[in-house]
Amino acid sequence: METINIVNAFENNLKNVSLRIPKKQITVFTGVSGSGKSSLCLDTIAAESRRELNETFPSFVQQFLPKYGRPNVGRIENLPVTIVIDQKKPAPNTRSTVGTYTDIYSLLRLLFSRVGHPFIGYSDSFSFNHPSGKCLRCDGLGEVHDLDIHKLVDFSKSLNDEDTIHFPTFGKGLWRWKRYAWSGLFDLDKKIKDYSKEELDLFLYSPQIRLKNPPSYWPKSAKYEGIFPRMYRSIITTKEGKRFQHILDKMVSTFECPECLGSRVNEKVRSCCINGKNIAEITMMPIPDAMEFVKSITDPLAVDMKRELTKRLGALLEMGLGYLSLSRGTSTLSGGEAQRIKIAK
Repeated sequence: METINIVNAFENNLKNVSLRIPKKQITVFTGVSGSGKSSLCLDTIAAESRRELNETFPSFVQQFLPKYGRPNVGRIENLPVTIVIDQKKPAPNTRSTVGTYTDIYSLLRLLFSRVGHPFIGYSDSFSFNHPSGKCLRCDGLGEVHDLDIHKLVDFSKSLNDEDTIHFPTFGKGLWRWKRYAWSGLFDLDKKIKDYSKEELDLFLYSPQIRLKNPPSYWPKSAKYEGIFPRMYRSIITTKEGKRFQHILDKMVSTFECPECLGSRVNEKVRSCCINGKNIAEITMMPIPDAMEFVKSITDPLAVDMKRELTKRLGALLEMGLGYLSLSRGTSTLSGGEAQRIKIAK
């Protein structure tokens, strides 16, 4: 039981490989590219462990789990549950922080809903991803984006001119351009600087609306939306925006939200405190300071949550991540930091 025994592994380019890997030790696999390191560690050992683990669940649960085929190996003995830790960052998500990714923020929300004063609501009320908790100015992102419309739109041109809207997916003839050109709301040969106030407000600021009498070629299910809200909703804060970041950088300024001062939560959430500190202040502390704050809480209702929070914060400290704060966005972590956070989680 002290070793993992692999017998006759043939996965990918492995040729009848048999070996014993000692448990409770660090074992390093080295070799030139194509020598079979990943085939042995990931495609054989980890794959078999995942397959065996999934088989321990009821058949009803298994239908929702990833499907892992049996690797090409004679047998593997004494195989424990395997966890694969790589250096890939978590999927890009502007709403993900160290606190949310490790579930520490969920525990803090529960703690403040039980022990914080004044009482403002249950756990969801403290979430910057929930309508009742997020800052409305920045939509719970902690930062706001200021679009310079004159760098996006050439007001000296008409919609029928080339390069009137300086963004690739709004080019003349493309579907986003058609949402304006085909709406029937504008004279396509009229320069935008000559629009009436009503036309300019429709073109720039209109929320999503259904057109009352659209032209016959207007898509039946489509809604019209001004270019300002459309850019913010579907481009600036989305994956598409990341793809065209080099273009957005020329027309969008990003700065800390003046309403929540980067905390992501609204004033109501910030009014609820434990020992004079609100949840946003705790998440902005370095991990050791957050640990000391948790330990200082004496309310008997917090005993179970204190124990779990101390354990999870301690795991981050053990991984050498004490310099981070729980509010740090996961998209800003290095590969090594992401790897250590996965281990701690």
